[in-house]
Amino acid sequence: QVQLVESGGGLVQPGGSLSVSCAASGSIFTLYNMGWYRQAPGKQRELVADITSGGRANYADSVKGRFTISRDNAKNTVNLQMNSLKPEDTALYYCKADGLTSLRSAFSSWGQGTQVNVSS
Repeated sequence: QVQLVESGGGLVQPGGSLSVSCAASGSIFTLYNMGWYRQAPGKQRELVADITSGGRANYADSVKGRFTISRDNAKNTVNLQMNSLKPEDTALYYCKADGLTSLRSAFSSWGQGTQVNVSS
């Protein structure tokens, strides 16, 4: 079993900054990609950013230049720093991680989500 627990999020004014973090725990042998997705009301879940174990990051066009994803492989954590936030960034943000369990079984796990609201 692999668990992902998100923290951070909350309410911020347009133009402000916020950071969300995710910690993976459980029977983890190795983590491959870790990433953040978001889902706004009435919309499909979409990729925000993900990052390989080697640190190569990939961003949605809508957040390029504003968001930065980073990870700490020793701590099995991934962080998303969000700057210049816009009302359209309001969504439930989910952490996702792919990897192998200690039994060498592949897994793809999701966190429960953390709410980010951008509003004046």
